[in-house]
Amino acid sequence: MNNEINYRNNPLHGVGLKRLLVEIVDHYGFEILFAYLNINCFKTNPSIDSSVKFLKKTDWAREKVEAFYLYEFKNLPGASSEQFLLLPRDRVIPEDQSPGAPAKLSLEDAERLRAKRETKSAERDQGERHRSDKRIDPWGNPKPKR
Repeated sequence: MNNEINYRNNPLHGVGLKRLLVEIVDHYGFEILFAYLNINCFKTNPSIDSSVKFLKKTDWAREKVEAFYLYEFKNLPGASSEQFLLLPRDRVIPEDQSPGAPAKLSLEDAERLRAKRETKSAERDQGERHRSDKRIDPWGNPKPKR
């Protein structure tokens, strides 16, 4: 019973996927959703019904949309490291936190965020290549010599 009370503070509690999607699409539109989330169902012939169908089948995409709903649309502070490991619907939002006004998002900000992510990814890839040059596997163990 105590867990149920805590979960009720989560804005996703009792909100179906279709209603969630209608709320964020009405506020931001499909173009902003694609720019921030990079999920094709928001770009290629987007509609609420086709997006719901895709998101119900695709766990990673649904989790991404639910996290966007919590932290951009409901403007909650970021999750703690322990809560971040849980799915967005399973997270417990502290009692002292309440949803705020939706974040103001723009296509220009989305482009800057995408560039930042690409830079981080390239740095991570470079580090992995460097590690492979030293004959070390991804877990830090030496690779056998050939």
